[in-house]
Amino acid sequence: MNGKAIRVEQEISGYADEYRRQTTPLSSARNCPSGDAERGLVPDFSHRALVELDAIHGPATHTERSTRDLRNFLWCSIDNDDSRDLDQLTVAEAMPGRATKVLVAIADVDAVVKKQSALDDHARQNTTSVYTVAETFPMLPERLSTDLTSLAYESDRLAVVVEMVLAGDGSLRSSDLYQATVHNRAKLAYHSVAGWLEGNGPMPQGIGTVKGLDENLRLQDRVAQKLKALRHLHGALNFETIEARPVFDGDELKDFDAERKNRAKDIIEDFMIAANGVTARYLASKKVPSLRRVVRTPKRWDRIIELAAEQGFTLPKEPDSKALEQFLESAKATDTLRFPDLCLSVIKLLGAGEYVVELPESSAVGHFGLAVRDYTHSTAPNRRYPDLITQRLLKAAMMGQALPYETAELEALAKHCTEEEDAAKKVERQVEKSAAAMLLESRTGERFDAVVTGASDKGTWVRLLHPLVEGRLVRGFEGMDVGHRLSVQLIHTDVDRGYIDFKRKGVQ
Repeated sequence: MNGKAIRVEQEISGYADEYRRQTTPLSSARNCPSGDAERGLVPDFSHRALVELDAIHGPATHTERSTRDLRNFLWCSIDNDDSRDLDQLTVAEAMPGRATKVLVAIADVDAVVKKQSALDDHARQNTTSVYTVAETFPMLPERLSTDLTSLAYESDRLAVVVEMVLAGDGSLRSSDLYQATVHNRAKLAYHSVAGWLEGNGPMPQGIGTVKGLDENLRLQDRVAQKLKALRHLHGALNFETIEARPVFDGDELKDFDAERKNRAKDIIEDFMIAANGVTARYLASKKVPSLRRVVRTPKRWDRIIELAAEQGFTLPKEPDSKALEQFLESAKATDTLRFPDLCLSVIKLLGAGEYVVELPESSAVGHFGLAVRDYTHSTAPNRRYPDLITQRLLKAAMMGQALPYETAELEALAKHCTEEEDAAKKVERQVEKSAAAMLLESRTGERFDAVVTGASDKGTWVRLLHPLVEGRLVRGFEGMDVGHRLSVQLIHTDVDRGYIDFKRKGVQ
């Protein structure tokens, strides 16, 4: 291994160590979830949690009549190439009259991780798994999230199933929720499935070995496209963003590559949005409060209007998701190459989402970007605590039991989950910035094409078109705003602090 590779390996492992140094041990887990964000994220599981984990000898099983046996269905998972914490399976069934029944199975994490247990305390504090370049800090121990509570390949697992009957145009005819035992027949990955669906690659081996799965996935693909088209008709925003994915050659960080959406990701995204909507409406029908994920009206609609005007499009003075979607469609048709950068700018200007409590008698705030009023996170209970909360509320509603959370507790948890998800994203960004600084430190003085991604009193930020890294514009930022394109020169990096500083081309 050469000297640079050794340093890279040391730096990458050091990121995880730095994360641990910056977080504060949990002194009293059972009393923590009232929103004490100053305590930060907890990287390691407590002794009590590990003792509980050792006492779990296998996945939960049900013999109750209320649990259906759906193991013979053509269930499959589609996720990232390296994902093992499988939260959902999907399957579809053609019905008369161009209708389709879609089933989404969600891992029954609550069957193993009980409220107020030490394992639940840890999940409740962090509220999410943290994914960094250096290491993954799972919300639940990997023995659970990647095995006993994961919908693992060729394994029988308990699940909460969301059943949806969709008309030929993708509209919802009917829905139901129930508990079931399921069996994952194929563990598939986004890229290979997308290549096959789009005609750019061979059929993945996992599909060909299961009779009938190929046609089932094509049916799922067709239904997902109808769901997406219907949502966009109602004003859902069709974003096409580029996510930065670290690329390694052995131990050496070589680049940050573009991770784009594809048809396989569309299947999961559109089915999960539909399932989350059904879940929210089911809880409302049972007069049960719910934890909703909302994106309120855009924080900087005025700047979004300016971005549209720069491309000859007029938006109304008041936020309007349908009008914004029309602008995005027009911009994509005009300049496909730059469309992802425009999407990133709009997303930044829309502002972050948050968790709120929806009471049965109140009116839903809604999700601006998705053009839906009923939306709750429920489909990833292995890696997001709000989803585990929702699962417990669902199961109580289905079985007619007392609710596991009081309204005041839910309101505190909504605030806490929002704060801790923000904290987790900051950790992920900080580690990524340090990795990016290391990648660029030998290129001081070089010039890059960039787009402004943030502009406020705290500073102006730009993202390079290649490599896909972000840094601060420290000189020549006057007059720059989100969405502006410019040429920048790298003037300074600091790996330890994750600093990457640029100046605008031509500025001294």
